[in-house]
Amino acid sequence: MPETPAKPSARPRDAKKGWFRRWPRWLRRVTAGLVAVVVTLVVVSAGYVWSVDLPEDPVPPQASVLYYRDGRTVLARIGTTDRTDVSLDRVPLGVRQAFVAAEDRGFYDHFGVSVRGLLRALWSNVVNDTGQGASTITQQYVRNAYLTQERTVSRKAKEAALALEVEHRFSKDEILERYLNTIYFGRGAYGIEAAAQAFFGTSVDRLTAYQGAVLAAMVKDPTRGDPAVDPRWTLNRWKWILRAMSDAGWLPEGAADRTPYPTVAAESVTASTIGGPIGLITDRVEDELVAAGISRQQIRTGGLSVTTTLDATAQRSAIAIIDKALRGQPDVLRPALVAIDPEDGGVRAYYGGDRGRGYYDDAQAARPPASTFKPLVLAAAEERGIGFRSFYNGTSPRVFPGRGGAPLFNQDNLQCPVCPLNIAMVHSLNTPFYAVTEQIGPERVRDLALRLGVPDRYGDQATMVDAKGEPTPGRTRPDIAIGSYPVTPADLASVYATLAGGGNRANRHFVQSVAAASGAVLHRPRVKSKRVLDSGVAADVGAVLSEVVDHDGAVPGVHAAAKTGSQQYGNTADSSDAWTAGWVSGLAAVVWVGREKPGPIRTKDGKPINGDGMPYDIFKGFLAGALTGQPARSLPAASNVGRLEKGDLRTIEGKFSMAPGRIFQGPQKGDQVDRSLAKGSWQERVTRLTGVLDKLAGSLPDFAVSFVDRRTGRVYDYHGSRAFEAASVVKVELLAALLLRAQDEGRRLSRVEQKRARKMIVASDNDAASEVYAAIGGVPGLRRALKKLGLGDTDPAANFGLTRTTAEDQTRMVGALTSPDSPLDKNSRQVVLNLMSSVNADQTWGISAASFGGEQTALKNGWLARSTENNRWIINSTGRISSDKVDVALSVLSHGHAGQPEGIKAVEQIAALTRSYLGW
Repeated sequence: MPETPAKPSARPRDAKKGWFRRWPRWLRRVTAGLVAVVVTLVVVSAGYVWSVDLPEDPVPPQASVLYYRDGRTVLARIGTTDRTDVSLDRVPLGVRQAFVAAEDRGFYDHFGVSVRGLLRALWSNVVNDTGQGASTITQQYVRNAYLTQERTVSRKAKEAALALEVEHRFSKDEILERYLNTIYFGRGAYGIEAAAQAFFGTSVDRLTAYQGAVLAAMVKDPTRGDPAVDPRWTLNRWKWILRAMSDAGWLPEGAADRTPYPTVAAESVTASTIGGPIGLITDRVEDELVAAGISRQQIRTGGLSVTTTLDATAQRSAIAIIDKALRGQPDVLRPALVAIDPEDGGVRAYYGGDRGRGYYDDAQAARPPASTFKPLVLAAAEERGIGFRSFYNGTSPRVFPGRGGAPLFNQDNLQCPVCPLNIAMVHSLNTPFYAVTEQIGPERVRDLALRLGVPDRYGDQATMVDAKGEPTPGRTRPDIAIGSYPVTPADLASVYATLAGGGNRANRHFVQSVAAASGAVLHRPRVKSKRVLDSGVAADVGAVLSEVVDHDGAVPGVHAAAKTGSQQYGNTADSSDAWTAGWVSGLAAVVWVGREKPGPIRTKDGKPINGDGMPYDIFKGFLAGALTGQPARSLPAASNVGRLEKGDLRTIEGKFSMAPGRIFQGPQKGDQVDRSLAKGSWQERVTRLTGVLDKLAGSLPDFAVSFVDRRTGRVYDYHGSRAFEAASVVKVELLAALLLRAQDEGRRLSRVEQKRARKMIVASDNDAASEVYAAIGGVPGLRRALKKLGLGDTDPAANFGLTRTTAEDQTRMVGALTSPDSPLDKNSRQVVLNLMSSVNADQTWGISAASFGGEQTALKNGWLARSTENNRWIINSTGRISSDKVDVALSVLSHGHAGQPEGIKAVEQIAALTRSYLGW
């Protein structure tokens, strides 16, 4: 019997519904709404893209014009300087890959727009107004070729639309070719061919992939990316690009760590620049515009009109007076001048150098400001209630706890036992202001400097604090009172502008307004003033600095306040940095004169340059010219803030006149030398000196003298071959051994070795010396170096200080530091002599007693108490005394002194007698 087919099973009613209808009603509505929005956005976006026409040709570059603050007088023109288009087949594949790795790794895969980057940019502009967001190579090309650099939602949207149009019209290789020919690389170079010439002096087809990565690193920031500007940043980005290329399989694994950084020209090989002092002004204006969000490419190609804060009369005065002051002077001298309007912070005149755009800007280089920081100490004291007529101990030298025993001298060793602070300011005395700073705390002076206009950092280093390797890293010592911590002339000008403004600070700036070629205003800085110092304190500082002007010489027809400053070079009578800083009503100015690398600064006549000389003359001449035709205006009268204090008068030692404000001169360098004793022939002088030393030996412990005159070849020895324990003078030989080892290895000292050497010589640090001794191989290593140096009388010991040496060997060591025939090369010799010339103040005794003002002493001293000899002291001093007319080596070794002060006194007496009789 046939089977009856089974009836189909019944299904639930809902099973007949589609999957979409099974969703909850609210979810279906939300989903439908979202779909509708997306479809609408797609339609609208497509319509927008369709409505945006791609220009046939990019807008041709137009130079931008910079005007003086009158808005009419042209200051400079900034325009394209170098561009040569090349076809893509001339660009090596590795170079192309470097740009793709750096800027757009998905370039050959996307359709022109980074959706993620676009959304991020839109969100950033709408919510944060930061203008951030990634761009593809196509978008970057569109932006640079067709658009402005404004940071708006509409511009970003138009950029995306044009990018899609470009991708539709051109192939990927055509887009990359156009991009590489359009992008700005810095140094005035537009396009890859111009960049190859400017940075490597070669054509693009000769570039390696590694050189290409250097250029690719610059696209992100054409100024900072220049290896001559920020080599660390550039190196890090270059390595990042190489790693990206390795990840993509375009370079071997580890190429970033194994490949040396390509050699880049220190300056543009091809680009012509704006010359003279105006060139650096255009650099500073451009930097300020970039910080405001206007790209360098827009500045150089967008036809902008930039009205600066520069005053034509003041700028011309600055250039004219500096040209006059430097005419015929040594080429090593470098000047800087910055003048600021205290009311709005606008820079009215600026001189950072005369070599033009892209060169080193001395107005932006940090230098020790010396005594120009003393007004800040006075202002900080008044904030603590100490009036400017308070009395402080102005004797010289003085020993302060914060200097580790190093005595502090006043300039020319002036003495002012009961010294009002205003008198101390007029004569620029160090000891009263150092005492005030120790009393109120150096951090208060730093805090005030930050409020007045010094930034809290220069690069990675905090300002006005000790760096690594200095006595108190990260902290401020009272040495801030004497301007030991570097600041730039531009920042010091901001400080003085704040004082001139009665304690109101307006940030320094160069730009008044920027307009596009269409006339639309792109940027106008907001000028804000903030009170950072009591107006009465500012008035008091101005009144005291007016007394300085009365003392140093008035500015013709102008009531001015000013302070000069001179940074001593080593332990010489020369300065390395000379300053004048001050103001008149409505204008503050700072003048600096120095060298690119620290060294003695002198006029063509050989006279030392100090702050009250050339810088002060420039300051006065500049103000007289800048204020031509303006009525003279007085400065505010003193407010007499604070109380009259007796300060630290209890610390006065010795018999001095206690008349308030009395100034007189203390002992001077070379006082122990009696030139009248150098009579007769050389042999007669030698005979007399030997007789005097024989007589002195009857009252002093054992000593030896060796003297060599490199100019005449004359030599004198008094027991010069007798062996003495070397103590710290052998540290010179340790450094020479370290340098010889580095020479043999074909290198210079590492940064760690340099710091160690400085501590060992300048601060006579024994721990550093022990580390150097170990590094050169101890006794065997030192012995090998001594043999090379020709020091056969020196016998190394396991403890470097117990090494035995002779006075003759010590003068031979000085000879090895000065002779071209030395086994030490020129650089090594200079390293040692520079350190010996820069020893700390507590290390400058000894043979320096045989030197005069204007002579430089490069020395190394040593002392050691011997417990095996009833704590008798070894006192040694050796080194070089030199000037335009003098070049001698002198060594005095001694032992058996009852105490350290007596030993030092004896060594200085012996050194002074040697010069008195020999008369070199």
